[in-house]
Amino acid sequence: MPDVGDDAPDFTGSLVDGDIEPFELADHLGDEPVVLAFFPAAFSNTCTDEMEALRDGFDRDDCTLFGVSTDLPHALGAYRVQYDLPFALVGDPDHRAIAAYDVIEDFEHYGVETVAQRAVFVIDADGTVTYRWLAENAGREPDYDALAEAVADATA
Repeated sequence: MPDVGDDAPDFTGSLVDGDIEPFELADHLGDEPVVLAFFPAAFSNTCTDEMEALRDGFDRDDCTLFGVSTDLPHALGAYRVQYDLPFALVGDPDHRAIAAYDVIEDFEHYGVETVAQRAVFVIDADGTVTYRWLAENAGREPDYDALAEAVADATA
């Protein structure tokens, strides 16, 4: 698992930002910090609470935020529209991102065996992990104030 000070692992997925396009993390590094908010499942209660908090109460002006989930891109597209999320989501159905960041959660419900562990990483413009938070359980949301401070520190 990448720790603070490590190079952020690159990964590919499907960018859901209106359209569905290929995504590679390396293409989004360099201008401002990147926040990767891994979440277990679109349309679930805590995940929706988290995405709405990132939509309504988190200042995204100084970073590029991506929600990352193992959900299929089309499901994430519907989720993004339904909850009016102004940031892109990344579909990771092949588990490349959750493997690269070692945030794999065994789930085994509803015919799904693996989802993302709820986690947040801040990556600075140089591609270095500057902040890492992992949920102790799937019902816990991140500390949004600490996240905002981490983004501010990564831009300094």
